[in-house]
Amino acid sequence: MAGKSTYIRQVAILVVMAQIGSFIPAKAAKIGIVDRVFSRIGASDDLARGQSTFMVEMIETANILNNTTNKSLIILDEIGRGTSTYDGISIAWAVVEYLINTENKKAKTLFATHYFELTELENILKGVTNYNIAIKETETEIVFLRKIIKGFADKSYGIHVAKLANMPDVVIDKAKKILHNLEKNSDNENSAKIKKTKSTDQFMLFDIKDKLNQKIENIIKEIKEIDTDRLTPIEALQKIYSLKKKIDKQN
Repeated sequence: MAGKSTYIRQVAILVVMAQIGSFIPAKAAKIGIVDRVFSRIGASDDLARGQSTFMVEMIETANILNNTTNKSLIILDEIGRGTSTYDGISIAWAVVEYLINTENKKAKTLFATHYFELTELENILKGVTNYNIAIKETETEIVFLRKIIKGFADKSYGIHVAKLANMPDVVIDKAKKILHNLEKNSDNENSAKIKKTKSTDQFMLFDIKDKLNQKIENIIKEIKEIDTDRLTPIEALQKIYSLKKKIDKQN
């Protein structure tokens, strides 16, 4: 709805138009030569071949990764959305890393995604830059400005889009409540994980401290039981050596 898919398709079309010598709708443009244009856009299954939407997506993505070169142009839209969230993020992340780090595969790539986690790649991989579609938001509505700006979007506007599509108000209101509860539960879970981690660390610290104290007490007890009046110099040296060996072993 914001226009990111349209934008990346537009880039692919303009590159092809420029390369065949056609005019393009721009005041000026600097476009390099590409050997191939790859795209993975849309969602559709293949009933005749018994392939699910996700399988089709993976086959097409694999074809791109196996055949692209440094001079290719790739446009990828929502890679990984056909499976579970974590699987999708993992696959999308790995695809980006592959295109950045693999020799002879470093094609110019436009990658549209709803996964906020992928925006971290800008801080991890050299060559990744985040852009998003500018949006003006008020208390009651949002306006898509159709402008590309640097940075990443910090939230999604799915419910707003559903409202623009004339979804029944009762559904919109219910969706807002569910979203609020999900976000609240997510925050609570993250807080609980932090508390649990701190608590676990404390227990581990106490456990280590108790074990260390017990070992020290055992060595002190053994020293106290030594009858120094009956020890010969050789036996004293042997005892000291034995205690030192135990301490080194404990460390």
